[in-house]
Amino acid sequence: MIITISGVAGSGKSTVAKLIAEKLKIKHYSSGDLMRHIAKERGISLLKLSKAAEKDKSIDRELDERQIKLGKTEDNFIIDGRLSAKFIPNAKFKIFLDCSDSERAKRILNDKREGDNAKTVDQMIEKIKTREESENKRYKKYYDYDYHNSKNYTHVIDTTNTNIEGVLKEILNIIKGKDL
Repeated sequence: MIITISGVAGSGKSTVAKLIAEKLKIKHYSSGDLMRHIAKERGISLLKLSKAAEKDKSIDRELDERQIKLGKTEDNFIIDGRLSAKFIPNAKFKIFLDCSDSERAKRILNDKREGDNAKTVDQMIEKIKTREESENKRYKKYYDYDYHNSKNYTHVIDTTNTNIEGVLKEILNIIKGKDL
C-alpha cells in the first residue's frame, strides 16, 4: 500500500506521515527533508533554494525522479510532499492536509525548523506566502499542476482545529475503511 500526504506548509504532513509509518510499520519518505538537505548542502536557506529552483529545473527534477522511482520500485510506504500525489499516481490513498495561515505559522515557529528565522507569526506568514508563491509558480510552469486542487486527492483534511493525534486517527480510519 502506498500513501501520499500532501498539503500546505505547517499542516502536519511530515509529523503525521512519520506517525502513520510507525503505526503501520512501513517506510517513510519526505520530500521536504530532501529539499532541506539539498539547501543545507548548498549552504543556502530553503527559501533561497526554492527561488533558485524557479530558474534551475534540475533541483525539482532531482526530487521528482526520486519520488517517481519510489512509486515504481516500492509498494509499501508513505511519503509526504506537495507533489507526491502527482509523481506517484498509483498511490492507494492521496491525502491533502489544509490549515489556516495563522495556525501553520504558529506551528512552524514552535517547531524551530532549521533555516526558518522568523520571530513573529506575521513574519512567518509572510515567509510561508513567499515560499508558496515561488513553489506555485514552478509547479504551474513545469507541470501545469495545482497541488491545492482537491480533485488530485482521495481525501482532504483541515487540520486547523485538530491536534496531531486527531489527524492521525482520522487518517488511520480512512486507511482502515472506517466511516467517521
